[in-house]
Amino acid sequence: MRLTELRNQIDAIDRDLLTLLNRRATLALEVGHLKRETGASVFHPDRERQVLDRVQSHNTGPLPATATVTIWREIMSACRALEAPLHVACLGPTGTFSEEAVWRHFGHGVALVHCHGIDEVFRATVAGSAQFGVVPIENSTEGVISRSLDLLLQSPLHIVGETNVPVQHNLLRSTQDLAGIDVVAAHAQALAQCQNWLQAHLPHAERHAVSSNAQGAAMAATHPSWAAIAGERAAMEHGLHLVCRAIQDEPHNRTRFAVVCLPQTLPQPQATGKDRTSLVVSVPNCPGAVHDLLAPLKQHGVSMTRFESRPARSGQWEYHFFLDIEGHPDQPNVQAALEALQALCSLYRVLGCYPVAEPA
Repeated sequence: MRLTELRNQIDAIDRDLLTLLNRRATLALEVGHLKRETGASVFHPDRERQVLDRVQSHNTGPLPATATVTIWREIMSACRALEAPLHVACLGPTGTFSEEAVWRHFGHGVALVHCHGIDEVFRATVAGSAQFGVVPIENSTEGVISRSLDLLLQSPLHIVGETNVPVQHNLLRSTQDLAGIDVVAAHAQALAQCQNWLQAHLPHAERHAVSSNAQGAAMAATHPSWAAIAGERAAMEHGLHLVCRAIQDEPHNRTRFAVVCLPQTLPQPQATGKDRTSLVVSVPNCPGAVHDLLAPLKQHGVSMTRFESRPARSGQWEYHFFLDIEGHPDQPNVQAALEALQALCSLYRVLGCYPVAEPA
């Protein structure tokens, strides 16, 4: 009898929740009408971060913070889709970690535009086939994704958000054993992240780099002597067995993704108090130049979280430096540091200011 009473209470709460969710959706539709009148963007990462932070601060029950964030992100995603469906470009086909990154950041209420490579994600977003693009920017094992950095420098797109995705690589195959595997197909980054395991267990198998892990899974599904490295979703999509789980060399492997768009699609997000600014700079090639480059950050108390160099392709042994710093240009100390930094640079470009992602 007690179980029946508890279930009846849960059913009543579910009805109340549904009523409240529909009230929220109705208000979201009104917001959508106002945004269309003013030409404002449907998606505002700074506003959504404030909502998620507020939900976490008000959560005093048994639900963990990660669960409440996931629930509210999907609620916001479904309501946003009522205002106007967003099209988001990412690496395809279905089953990639890039696809998971989209859902982690936007929720499932978006239309995916699957692309064959990072270049195509940028092209689709610049051309307007998608309002936003999601691209890998760095991996905790292999470091930065060089192609993404190069394209950020060349493209008119800017970064408006980020998300972190835990990466578990699995060996997938049409049969359930390791015997007779001649080729392992995966993205070059995945092959590199699993090289120790592959050397120990499949030393004679050819490593075949493809545009995405999901593409490798599709190829393994049609070649009995091939295996793929991919996530569980790719295994389900292509009817493959998970022969070995978690074969990545680094157990806490994760990839950071950047959310990019044209400035006219979404201007720079406002400060939230938990922000990151990304920029690319270049300085004249002279003794002490890099030291001088970092001095303004120290002087104004701004923390740097990433510093990468890339050849400038000028043939003069010059380099571009990609920096991530904590904070937003609306903060006085950050603004002062950036102004001092810009005065030292022959090239200075802010790639984006955006809310910091929740830990993966």
